[in-house]
Amino acid sequence: MHEISVCRFYSVRVLNKSNADPSNVGPMTIDMLSDDVLVEIFDFYVNLDYTPHRWHALVHVCRRWRYLVFALPRRLNLRLEYEGRRPFSEVLDTWPVLPVILIPSSFHLPDSKSDERCDNGVTALQSEHYNRICEIRISNIIGERWERFAAAMQKPFPELTRLELWLGNGDLVPVLSDSFLGGSAPRLRELILSEVPFPSLPKLLLSAQGLVKLLLEIPDSGYFSPEAMATALTVMTRLESLEIRFSDPQSFPDPASQLPPLTRFVLPALTQLEFNGDYEYLEDLLLRIDAPLLSSLSIIFFMDPYIDLPQLHRLLGDVEKFKAFDHAQMVISDATIHLDFYRKTGTVYHWGGFVLGVGYGWPVRELWSFAQVCSSSFPFISTLEELEIKDEHPWSSGVPVERWMADIESDHWLELLDPFTTLKGLYLTDKTAPHVCNALLELSIERVTEVLPGLQSVLISGYPPEGSRQIIKIFFAARQCSGHPVSVHNRSWDGEWRDVTEDLASGDW
Repeated sequence: MHEISVCRFYSVRVLNKSNADPSNVGPMTIDMLSDDVLVEIFDFYVNLDYTPHRWHALVHVCRRWRYLVFALPRRLNLRLEYEGRRPFSEVLDTWPVLPVILIPSSFHLPDSKSDERCDNGVTALQSEHYNRICEIRISNIIGERWERFAAAMQKPFPELTRLELWLGNGDLVPVLSDSFLGGSAPRLRELILSEVPFPSLPKLLLSAQGLVKLLLEIPDSGYFSPEAMATALTVMTRLESLEIRFSDPQSFPDPASQLPPLTRFVLPALTQLEFNGDYEYLEDLLLRIDAPLLSSLSIIFFMDPYIDLPQLHRLLGDVEKFKAFDHAQMVISDATIHLDFYRKTGTVYHWGGFVLGVGYGWPVRELWSFAQVCSSSFPFISTLEELEIKDEHPWSSGVPVERWMADIESDHWLELLDPFTTLKGLYLTDKTAPHVCNALLELSIERVTEVLPGLQSVLISGYPPEGSRQIIKIFFAARQCSGHPVSVHNRSWDGEWRDVTEDLASGDW
């Protein structure tokens, strides 16, 4: 009954679009509607709030509607999601014409039902109807089960448009051979490989000229050179999103491949680029490409004391959007330190789409390494007006924030803050405030303007403990005595900011 009510509702909507008066239509039957109207009603329903299998009941409203739906599966973008709960042949008998999405989401569970689903999934890949499979999504499968799936995929899948493989631990997964997917994926639009060792992937990518999204999380045994990656990218004129993440800090490019190319090639559709790995790999890759429409860029480098980024500077300088930043948020955790750049119009923040960071080391060393990155002539670091420094709860080492924050020396803080010469507002948390203020106190009154010379206000979120507040009071007094005073604002747990400058001066805060 629900499906029939929805059909009546959308029938009225369709008639309204044609300027018909629903009150004059009278009792409505399915025979009164044209094929085009029926298809549009069905399309409305499917896209209202799409959930898997929601449309299955709707095709049983009447035989005519069912015939139309099965005649236009591409027009309606219908897919049959197959999880292996029943044999593949039974599913095809029920739904004889629809493209298939293979989703063995539970095949990794160690039970008999999971074994059965795994068997059915492999059978689907091996069946004579494998060319009906348009998407494959596999996650958390290792060992013998993954080997069976990989063996069943050593042939072309002519209708495959999306492939997702999330295998979790690359050390336990055998390396894929050149014959994976038959070495060809001409219709592939989205490719996601996580911890899948596939060194010859660039060869496959040369056939995937229609790719729109490419996400690679590369294990040790899956390494390929930036030159090979760049060669594969030359055919991807439709690529919009590129994400490359290495799992091993030792995945450096081969110095022999770092010869400058004669010309760069353009990725005309690329709007999003994300890279986690060695800076030399990124530099070698950027040496070969241009991306004039780039609007979102996220870079996290492995910790390195000597990071030099001329190609990244060039790329940032070529994209007009990246020249408008005046605000940034620095996030420090036990895993990474990164800057999120954005611009602010009035009271509305517009995230600018640029993240720069260093990670995969101990925070003390990361901060020092990140200071080298910030001091390497990034043009918009020296034009920022506001900076927020915040901490994140640990997720990798489990070491409390207070412990590793205390290990960071004042010299490292000063070196990190030194490039921010135009900063007016500094936002701190109750945990970062005492460390930053204590570092700035290391400067004598005569040298107080050497770091953050334009600072006008300090804004602290949360309520620091007594010992931390004392450090902040001393810092405030030192700035007053230097002739370069700052105002101090505090945001309490209710979210309201209040000026505590006078309270600091009187000693009441």
